[in-house]
Amino acid sequence: MTQILFGLPGNEKITHRLANHLKAEVGEFVSRKFPDGETYIQVTSDVRNKEVLLVCTLDRPDEKLLPLFFLSKLVKELGAQCTCLIAPYLAYMRQDKRFKPGEAITSKYFGKLVSHFIDNLVTVDPHLHRTDALSKIYDIPSSVLHASNHISTWIKNNVNQPVLIGPDSESEQWVFKVAEGAGSPFTILEKTRFGDRDVQISNPELVGYKNHTPVLVDDIISTARTMIETVGHLKRQDLPPPICIGVHAIFAQNSYQDLLNSGVSQVVTCNTVIHESNRIDLSDLLAYGINSLTSNN
Repeated sequence: MTQILFGLPGNEKITHRLANHLKAEVGEFVSRKFPDGETYIQVTSDVRNKEVLLVCTLDRPDEKLLPLFFLSKLVKELGAQCTCLIAPYLAYMRQDKRFKPGEAITSKYFGKLVSHFIDNLVTVDPHLHRTDALSKIYDIPSSVLHASNHISTWIKNNVNQPVLIGPDSESEQWVFKVAEGAGSPFTILEKTRFGDRDVQISNPELVGYKNHTPVLVDDIISTARTMIETVGHLKRQDLPPPICIGVHAIFAQNSYQDLLNSGVSQVVTCNTVIHESNRIDLSDLLAYGINSLTSNN
């Protein structure tokens, strides 16, 4: 089936990279706001009998969801055979249970909503901690990709004698894969969370690694409090300034600058969320996921 990609606002660069990998067309459409704040959508490319790939990373999702919904519904009305959402970062994955009485399980609600107007989904390292499969949240075929090999390659090519540090027990399996690929030792810390911005991190035991470069690895950097506290522990052990690597560069409010000011040597992220720290391109991985999903359906 012929593929055509539409990159929603902010996703143009990775959309063109995906088009090059897939040898596919980039569609043209108009998205703007009416004076009253409502969304206007117009598709000017021919989508009849084509597979439409909607590229939209879902950080800050609330403002992106309606344009995505409107565009998906419109291309179907214009004759598209199916729609596939390419969401390098997938939102609403944390609140997957009712921690307090009366709380909304937004992970479940968001999954049902997206599954209503999208046929297939491709994403990278969704925050699956208490749920073992994305299929338990989304009712559509999905391709879940992992950035670990790309991160390992970046570390091998750019870091001298790395020692990897994971923030908590939930990260152990993931950090192990990165460390294995990079051929590096690693350690896992213990994290206690008291609130959205209040975390306590155990002191890393890095005796024997004084000549190594600490590399802090996590899937999402949001408030950066976990990494900042870990950097403080490393300073007190007279270790070299660490490199901080995250898959998804959420960086709420001033957290990116706070992390830079904490004493790190650099901050590196994948381009799942567009940010100045992006150093690791995952467009080839996403193209692989698209092709795998298409061939299985």
